[in-house]
Amino acid sequence: MADQLSASDWLDQGIRTLAQDGFTALKAEPLAKAMGVSRGSFYWHFADVEAFHAEILKYWREIAAERIIDDVEAAAGKHNALEFLLHRVFGERLALENAVRRWAVVDPAARAAVRAIDKRRLAYVERLLLDTGISRDTARARAQILYWAYLGFALSDRPLPQARQQAVVAEMLRLASP
Repeated sequence: MADQLSASDWLDQGIRTLAQDGFTALKAEPLAKAMGVSRGSFYWHFADVEAFHAEILKYWREIAAERIIDDVEAAAGKHNALEFLLHRVFGERLALENAVRRWAVVDPAARAAVRAIDKRRLAYVERLLLDTGISRDTARARAQILYWAYLGFALSDRPLPQARQQAVVAEMLRLASP
């Protein structure tokens, strides 16, 4: 079974390791040990650790932005899209978000990935607000405020109890409404 690992298996382990132990743990030897395989399996899928890091950052964007946006879009017919998004992101543990942002402080590639995901997320929230009929300038300002609230929550790395989450999301929706 260990001989049958895919690149996705390595990326999944990398994401778990990044969230738990930080970017300095994203090395072939400790990852291979955690997965019970040799480093050769790692190098079968990735030319080097730098290539693996690049794939981890792409995978992070996929799971931390694109999949969430896809879920919101899929639920949009049944739910208020912005409300669904806010409940989703304020209901998660965000150790991975924290880990990538700490990585971005010291690594230009991680910093570029963070900037790209910030831009993507902001544009998406702005679009959701524009869809409610808010002017472009107001939507841009409110999207920034909502995103700053999200980042503050993410960096606090503390979950919100359900009742508090409901109250916070309700207040953000009130502030964002037309």
